[in-house]
Amino acid sequence: MTTRRLAPGDTAPAFTLPDADGDPVSLADYAGRKVVVYFYPAASTPGCTKQACDFRDNLAELSGAGIDVVGISPDKPAKLAKFRDEQGLTFPLLSDPDKTVLTEWGAFGEKTMYGKTVTGVIRSTFLVDADGTIEVAQYNVRATGHVAKLRRDLAV
Repeated sequence: MTTRRLAPGDTAPAFTLPDADGDPVSLADYAGRKVVVYFYPAASTPGCTKQACDFRDNLAELSGAGIDVVGISPDKPAKLAKFRDEQGLTFPLLSDPDKTVLTEWGAFGEKTMYGKTVTGVIRSTFLVDADGTIEVAQYNVRATGHVAKLRRDLAV
């Protein structure tokens, strides 16, 4: 099963998911602003923690450039709340336990891990422009150094 991947110029699939507090957050909430939507496998794992903290530490610069950040994983809101509080994360973490949104964005499917093909969350990052169009689509990104590379790519 190959996963359909999004590409620059595609319309970003709409979503509404609960955040760490169980409140609904929609892509439409960011209309008129750019937003980084990133998908990660699991809260509180080493790679995902590093990536989330990198976004946290670069949030002021991203925000100053008119870019918001939203993280999405299959974790339940309670786990996301614990992760947010432990790491002092200041951007929304959204819960997609049935992986509907992950699948729509091409961030769930077959991937290679330690030389084996497995089905799971594909660490992915997207930049959605103010009109809801995908500007950047990156799949299989590395947890470490990814935010710095993204900032370089976006000249932020």
